[in-house]
Order: sequence, then structure tokens, then C-alpha cells
Amino acid sequence: MFRSLRVRNYRLFFVGQVVSNTGTWMQRIAQDWLVLSLTGSSTAVGVTMALQFLPMLLFGLYGGVLVDRFAKRPTLLVTQSAMAVTGLVLAFLTLSGHVQVWHVYLAAFAVGLATVVDNPARQSFVSEMVGPEQLQNAVSLNSANFQSARLVGPAVAGVLITSVGTGWAFLLNGLSFVAPIAGLLLMRARELHVIERAPRAKGQLREGLHYVAGRPELLWPIVLVGFIGTFGFNFPVWLSAFADDVFHAGAGSYSFFNTLMAVGSLVGALLAARRGTARMRTLIAGALAFGALEAVAALAPSYWIFALIMAPLAMFGMTVNVTANTALQMATDPAMRGRVMSLYMMVFLGGSPLGAPIAGWITDAYGPRVGFLAGGLVSAVAAATIGLVLARVVGLRLSVGWHHGHPRVRFVPKEREKGRERLATVSGGA
Repeated sequence: MFRSLRVRNYRLFFVGQVVSNTGTWMQRIAQDWLVLSLTGSSTAVGVTMALQFLPMLLFGLYGGVLVDRFAKRPTLLVTQSAMAVTGLVLAFLTLSGHVQVWHVYLAAFAVGLATVVDNPARQSFVSEMVGPEQLQNAVSLNSANFQSARLVGPAVAGVLITSVGTGWAFLLNGLSFVAPIAGLLLMRARELHVIERAPRAKGQLREGLHYVAGRPELLWPIVLVGFIGTFGFNFPVWLSAFADDVFHAGAGSYSFFNTLMAVGSLVGALLAARRGTARMRTLIAGALAFGALEAVAALAPSYWIFALIMAPLAMFGMTVNVTANTALQMATDPAMRGRVMSLYMMVFLGGSPLGAPIAGWITDAYGPRVGFLAGGLVSAVAAATIGLVLARVVGLRLSVGWHHGHPRVRFVPKEREKGRERLATVSGGA
């Protein structure tokens, strides 16, 4: 499960990201709660999310072109430093008592600009640290890393918010970037797996889009992740509203919900690290379960039933994330990886500028339960539809019958041998 940590460069990267990710989760919780405190509006929380992910929607593909063109480690040094400065500035404004909601909006947008390059650079840099043999394990451990930090970050943020205020969470986040920057500087360049960078040329963005469009094993997982990222992952909007409006609790409950989701996400990431392959059927099944659990959570009659659903909901959400991420990286030519991963991150994170304000508006207008339910239904319908599309692409048909006295629904090849060959082509690398 942890075999890629034997690689020194990746181990430095991993430790640095644990510290930085903890600070990032602290800032996310503090940022959402600060906006809700300043405005009293779930729509404003949605706008903050939208501004943070809007740059990915607008410039995400160009970020991938830059990542394929430049060396990953120097690029990450620049982006990590930029995000550190943003956290420290927001800390100063909050601690000095001068913070206004537009300051938070601006800081969220600035972090989003850095993320345009930082996310695809970090994703594609993993293969340079560990090589193709350890890639899936390292990608899964990256997700486990992020979710481990999510266990600590919200808990610490909740304590800081209720005891000394949100400004200290922003300060600690800014300082946390010292760890990944130090890790990058301590790496041994000679031990990296050199990947030939794409030369500067016209049409690189269009080339990346054509590359994805011609490969269903890349295209349809990206489409599915786009739907789920846009409509199903608006948790800052829903969880803050459930904590404040439905259950009439405070920041501690909001942090508690996030911590429970972190537990589920960590379990999902570790299970992915143990799996030998990332299959399309795992992706579709995980997406269906994710959407269904969101709908169930939306209708939960009590605080503790709602809280109980958070861990499995997050586990299936992480299954979707890790499976899609791994499948795309393993099926993509290294020279195209930055552009493919930027497209993946663009639709996954960049959908929030569209989905978060809509989720916030529905939540304000019709209540948190309706908003959460709508997100779950859209995710489930998208998973079912794309599952049928993929089944058709690989030559499968739906079979309904009985097995040992029990009903069984499954996909079987339309033409047994031909179907097997096409299935291997589409999902063998996934």
C-alpha cells in the first residue's frame, strides 16, 4: 500500500504536502465560515467557491500547456510560494480587523490563479518522481495524503475559529507552505525520471483537445467528473447551511461534518492504493453510489443520521476522484499528460463557478435539503447515462436474469469475442 514512499524524492514531496494540505483545509473551513459570518448568505459562500475555481474554468487548459512546456519542480516552487503569500495577506487583514468580504473574494481568486498551474504540475510531477511502475500507488497515496490532512485541518480550524478567530487559521496556512517548498529544494534532480517536454509551438491547446476527443477511455471519465464536480461537490455550501440552518449548530458542527468526510475519503483513497487497477466499472459504480448517498443525506431526519452518512458519501466520492485520476494518467502519453490533467482538473474544479452559485441560490431559495438533493440526483443520472454510453462503446448490452434464485443485472458482450477485445482496448489501461 505504501511502496512508492520508498522513493526519496516522493517521500520529501509527500511529507511537505501533508503539512501544506493541513493548512489548506484550515483555510478552506475558516474562509467559508468567515464569509458566512460577514454576510449570513449561503449564496456568498457559493460565490467564494466560484471565484476560487473560476480561473481553472477560464485558463485551465492554458495551464496544462505551460506545465507540458516547463520543468515541473521550478514551476511548483513558484506556485506554492504564491499561495503562501496569499494566505499571509489574508491573515494580516483578518487579524488586524480590516477584512471585508471582497478581500476574501479576491484572495480566493488569487489562489485559483495559482492553482491553474499548480494542480496539473503536481499531478504530472508524480510520474517524474516515481516512474510508471509506481504511478497508480503514488496517485492514490496523494489522495490519502490530502484526506489525512483533511482529518486534522478542519478540527484545528474549528478550535481556532471558536477560540481565537479565523485569522490564525489563515496565518498557519501561509506558514505551512514552508514544508513543500523545502521538500522541493531538497530533492535530487538526478533521481527524477526525465520526461521530454513539449516544445513551444502553435496549436498545442487544440492538439490536447483532439487527443482527448479521439479516446473514449479519456473523454467519458472527464465528462462524468465534470458533472459530479459541478453539481455534486458543493459541500461548503451545503454543509455550512445544514450546520447553521437545519441543525442550528455552529462552526464546530461544520468542522465535524468535514472531519467525518475526511475519514471516509481517507478510507476510499487507501482502498484505491491497494487496488491493482482503476477500472471503468469501479468509476461508474462509485459515481452512482455517491449520487444516491447525497440524496439520502439530503432527506436525513436527524443530526446524527446526517453525520453517519458523511463518511461513506466521502468514500465513494474519493473512489470516483482517484479512479478517474489514475485511469487518465495511465492511459495518457507522458508528453500530453499536463494538458490531459489540466482538462481533468478544469472540469472537476472549474465546474464550481457554475455549480456553486446555483447550489447556493437553490439552498437559499428552497432550503438546504432541496439543494443537496438536486446535486445527488444530477450526479446519479450522469453516472447512469455515461455508464450506458461506455457500455455501448465497448460493445456490451444490459442483461437481466436470475442466478441461483436471485435477480441479477449486468452488462455482457453483444458479440462475445469482439466485445472482449474492445473492452480490453477501452478499459484495460483504466
